[in-house]
Amino acid sequence: MARTLQRVGRAPAGPQPQPDPRRPVSAAAGTLPAMAFFALTLVHGPNWDASRPIREQQAWDQHAAFMDGLVEEGMIIIGGPLGDGEQTLHAVEAADERQVETRLGEDPWASMGLLRVGSIQPWALWLDGRHASPAR
Repeated sequence: MARTLQRVGRAPAGPQPQPDPRRPVSAAAGTLPAMAFFALTLVHGPNWDASRPIREQQAWDQHAAFMDGLVEEGMIIIGGPLGDGEQTLHAVEAADERQVETRLGEDPWASMGLLRVGSIQPWALWLDGRHASPAR
């Protein structure tokens, strides 16, 4: 059974990002539903052991495999620790915030209290150089 990660804060209300017009939006036509982008931060939970580095936390291998699966599924586009490692930032693609919360609730570290959602904010990605042509 999936658990939802406890949220530290909510994203401010405001306009939602517009779907990318290049993405298919018709489920009836056998294509994917429109997806949105989100900036997801994850923070240490109450059971995080500050005396141990991240890769020595309990159930690291299970957590890493779970996160790798989110990348393979296409949910996580890019991500990793920020600054001192107290939080991580991920660019996420999902139908809505609820899908992000639900999916992250399946992380082994969520049920163990090692990690929780810090914030989920709609993100209008206007710049993306991952697929740019090489400079001439």
